[in-house]
Amino acid sequence: MKVAVLGAAGGIGQALALLLKNRLPAGSYLSLYDIAPVTPGVAVDLSHIPTAVKVKGFSGEDPTPALEGADVVLISAGVARKPGMDRSDLFNINAGIVRNLIEKCAATCPKALIGIITNPVNTTVAIAAEVLKKAGVYDKRRLFGVTTLDVIRAETFVAEAKGLKVDKVRVNVIGGHSGTTILPLLSQIEGASFSEDEVAAMTKRIQNAGTEVVEAKAGGGSATLSMGQAACRFGLSLIKGLQGEANVIECAYVEGDGKHARFFAQPVRLGKDGIETILDYGKLSAFEQHAMDSMLDTLKADIQLGVDFVK
Repeated sequence: MKVAVLGAAGGIGQALALLLKNRLPAGSYLSLYDIAPVTPGVAVDLSHIPTAVKVKGFSGEDPTPALEGADVVLISAGVARKPGMDRSDLFNINAGIVRNLIEKCAATCPKALIGIITNPVNTTVAIAAEVLKKAGVYDKRRLFGVTTLDVIRAETFVAEAKGLKVDKVRVNVIGGHSGTTILPLLSQIEGASFSEDEVAAMTKRIQNAGTEVVEAKAGGGSATLSMGQAACRFGLSLIKGLQGEANVIECAYVEGDGKHARFFAQPVRLGKDGIETILDYGKLSAFEQHAMDSMLDTLKADIQLGVDFVK
């Protein structure tokens, strides 16, 4: 398997590359790209780690050499959040970065599975879809917004609050990947029950967890290490699906049947073509249904922003 990480010299990219170097299947090839000239050095640094994964770094304006033959492309390139910014504030800079990188993916590795990490994901995934469509290579089974960070936060926070083993907790998080569009389905967690106040407080914490990190870093960055872990988990799941492993399920922000919005995060079963099946997320509680109804206008507006940007 060849995995390309675009934005590999950044905080998320370096954390993700380190995890993939240690966890990709033996014989895999890790291709690192960033505009920053340090990127080949990041690859050399990683190459000293004794695992059976080859690493090569590329820098400069053109990511094409890094993308040739890629099975999976994970895009974390862009600017990070600073105190006072929300994910939508990142749009003006990151939208152009994602558009340009996706144009190169369309030309160089049109069959690759593409995971978008760059925020605002609600919008950047729509940008990617429109660019791929323009190039005549769009396959909605192969494009993903990586929302796994919301999932691992939910699993961590719930396990801590309820005294559960964190590796046994599974939480589906649906909707989008910003503020109130993030909806953890706390009513469905096996072995845990919540009062109404607990549901409201836990949901709010999961939705605002990114701000928690931004403020704690006091202007020094946003969530990079936890996002690296989340992207690694999702990337490895894509590879398991490609390799034919059965019943690989993750939540992701994908184009489905359009029931709620054109793009929507929910559980998907992964396979050799990317999305094998989009799975039903189950029955919602009254709180969850209200939260869902309240978020959809925001989510649709985020998506439209991406479509309009490409047009």
